Amino acid sequence: MIPELIKENIFLEDGQIISIETGKLACQANGTAVVRMGKTSLIATIVISKKEKEGINFLPLIIDYKENYSAGGKIPGGFIKREIRPSDEEVLTMRLIDRLFRPLFPQNFLKEIQIIIYLLSYDINVLPDGLAGLVASAAVSISGIPFKGPVSAVRIIRFKNSFLINPGIKSVKKSDINLIIGGTKNSILMIEGEMKEISENEIIYFIKIAHFFIKLQITAQINLIKNLKIKSNNLPVFNNLNFIYLKKKIKYIFYEKIYFLYKKASSIIRFQQMEILLLKINNYFLYDNIILNEDEQNYIFEILKKEIFREIIFKENHRLDGRSLDDLRKIWSKTNFLPSVHGSAIFSRGETQALSTVTLGSSLDVNKIDNVILQDQQKFYLHYNFPPFSTGEIKLLKGISRREIGHGNLAQRALKNIIPFKTPYTIRVVSDILESNGSSSMATVCASTLALMDAGIPIKRPVSGISMGLIINFLTDEAIILSDILGDEDNIGDMDFKMTGTKFGITACQMDINFPGSNYEMLLNSILKAKNCLLFLIKKILNTIQSPRFSFKENYPKIFYFEIKKKLIGTVIGSGGKIIQEIKTSTNTNLKIEEKENLGIIEIYGKTDKQIKNAILKIKNLIFFPKKEKLYKVKIKYIKNSELIIILPSGQTMDLKKSENFKNLNLSSFIRKGDWIKIKSVKKNGKINFKRII
Repeated sequence: MIPELIKENIFLEDGQIISIETGKLACQANGTAVVRMGKTSLIATIVISKKEKEGINFLPLIIDYKENYSAGGKIPGGFIKREIRPSDEEVLTMRLIDRLFRPLFPQNFLKEIQIIIYLLSYDINVLPDGLAGLVASAAVSISGIPFKGPVSAVRIIRFKNSFLINPGIKSVKKSDINLIIGGTKNSILMIEGEMKEISENEIIYFIKIAHFFIKLQITAQINLIKNLKIKSNNLPVFNNLNFIYLKKKIKYIFYEKIYFLYKKASSIIRFQQMEILLLKINNYFLYDNIILNEDEQNYIFEILKKEIFREIIFKENHRLDGRSLDDLRKIWSKTNFLPSVHGSAIFSRGETQALSTVTLGSSLDVNKIDNVILQDQQKFYLHYNFPPFSTGEIKLLKGISRREIGHGNLAQRALKNIIPFKTPYTIRVVSDILESNGSSSMATVCASTLALMDAGIPIKRPVSGISMGLIINFLTDEAIILSDILGDEDNIGDMDFKMTGTKFGITACQMDINFPGSNYEMLLNSILKAKNCLLFLIKKILNTIQSPRFSFKENYPKIFYFEIKKKLIGTVIGSGGKIIQEIKTSTNTNLKIEEKENLGIIEIYGKTDKQIKNAILKIKNLIFFPKKEKLYKVKIKYIKNSELIIILPSGQTMDLKKSENFKNLNLSSFIRKGDWIKIKSVKKNGKINFKRII
């Protein structure tokens, strides 16, 4: 028997249709949905564990997103012909969904949740990541799990002065605004994207447009749920204990200690002492015959910390470290911090410190991307590293985390559009976080701007970055915006809004709101305050280095281009690439040859001018072929008996001993080493030879 398919359609203004389906596929999961737009199709499933996970105080939510190569009619490259490790693009999509969904589950829901999304079919005109939020929300809503949804997300771009929803990859590459925005029916929860120096009013305008389409998608989900007659599960209170009594008693006992730690202690000491306080909670309930398990302790303690934190902010109107709401932490920076690298800088803001380095490479060093969606070669890319010592912790170094990929991508987006388009170099920036207490990705943007200028890259303008926070008083609806947030302010606050830009406009942003109640005025005020911070930081950058260096450093690599005829490309490469490999090895250079129309463009990359010249000479020797009856002026290299060695214009040496014009002559009697003579090419027996012209 074929299962019944239940379906809802969303009709867009441009005539496209988005459909949501359920009931036919993956029926053993707790919830399953399929979303289609054009030929792009995604399936999302959710599975919930039957028991709560012990020993944790956070939502055990697992998000996995996988792009099947078959969806784009491709086979994975390399030796292993199957999908294994997630690509950076897949990881970024997982992070988007996690940030959108995590705030909407109850804080004390501790059952494991796994949401898996597959790209089943790919249409080049519809990118799938903008639809991933919709398909995941539909699956979660169908499952009946406690959830403050439905939610949805859309990708919106500006292309040829018009907006497009869920566009194709070609349009995205030509756009000047590229955002993925997620939210509920009443508020925006998540924003991520890049722009080419746009104003604050422009970004608000596009958020409003995106929210209109988000509402359409949420309405379709609500209709689907009604057709399925799904009821949401209620979340039980912890073991029917008197939650209010417990919280009041813990607050009475620990209030002053927690208050003191927030006001006076450093971040590391605060973390250590909070852990000690947490372990002591059960001792105070022995006479009540109440024993709290670890999850209950963590839950109540986290709520208490948030309450005390908010009281400090609202009552005293200043921060944990004594700053006012708008003050930035103390800043210092330095360029040329590592003199032996091509460019370097260190940027410190309070207890957050980033060391950025720039390395210049050839076109062989481009970051090659070849996945289901994208085939690209990035000449500029940025890598971000977050070692455990930056927060005073010990962890095994197990490879790059999703967080590192996400933060690196944000900083790369912030800077990519200020890199000169015609630079011959591949530019790799690496940011190592040496110390972290909030906003390390934004410190990366500032440090990387300084490092690029130190390397002599003629960037258009300096870019800076800042992270803004938000604290809500839910009793009065009063909202306080914090500039340059600390780690604790990020963890306990209600918003983390990262924004980067130049003096002319915004270049990238990433926003996460932890409560479903944001409004456009709140977003605009946050953007305006962030803009003032960015301008202040740009002045700090220019105080450190006024402009990009006028010349590269002494150790910078050299690149030389020259053209050859297309038919000579094979001569330079040789059978199986043997000749070009020999040139690279013997001259210690990197060579690349590209066909362009009827020419071969040769790129030579080396560390010294001598290496470049040696490679050029070898190539010219290979491709030199004298023209019949043409005169050449050549230099005598040396003479020995009847042997005459000359240097051709290409630099190639040639022995004229066998030429008939020089037989039976005492050459040293009328020419000397270093003399210049004229020779003429002649054809004899099908071969080119030379004769001397007196």
